[in-house]
Amino acid sequence: MRRQIKKYAEITHMLDSTDRRLLQLIQQDAHLTAQELGEALNLSPSQAGRRRQRLEAEGFIRHYTARLDAEKLGLGVQAFVQVQMASQRPEDARAFARLIETQPEIVSTWTLTGEADYLLRVYCADLAALNRLIHERLLPQHFVARIQSQIVMHQLKQDAPLPL
Repeated sequence: MRRQIKKYAEITHMLDSTDRRLLQLIQQDAHLTAQELGEALNLSPSQAGRRRQRLEAEGFIRHYTARLDAEKLGLGVQAFVQVQMASQRPEDARAFARLIETQPEIVSTWTLTGEADYLLRVYCADLAALNRLIHERLLPQHFVARIQSQIVMHQLKQDAPLPL
């Protein structure tokens, strides 16, 4: 735990207030130009551009994405699916990882402490598609012991930028 705190402290000292502000700005709008960043940060466009490049090179900025509207794309059901594994064997964990990588409906996966081993965030066209994913692709696997799903009724808060 102390090692993690020390590592976090080292990282936060590498970022000055201008770096943090730049990261906040591009989390809100990754399309900001060096000119726009410079104006917001009170820097020249070239200084702002170099800072952004350094933050990319150092891995603080991993990649840029677009947020799409799931409903407009015909993905009307969002669900969280908890998976409890039948065993904790490494080969079963690897097989499960390979399986979820092949399922486009599963957009993110976390390992957990507690009763469930994994939490999957899933987008499907409808309940029938969610049912097929669970009953035809996940449950038949010998390494899956139990699945519990929660269907999202309404998302109160959208995925937010990281707190800086």
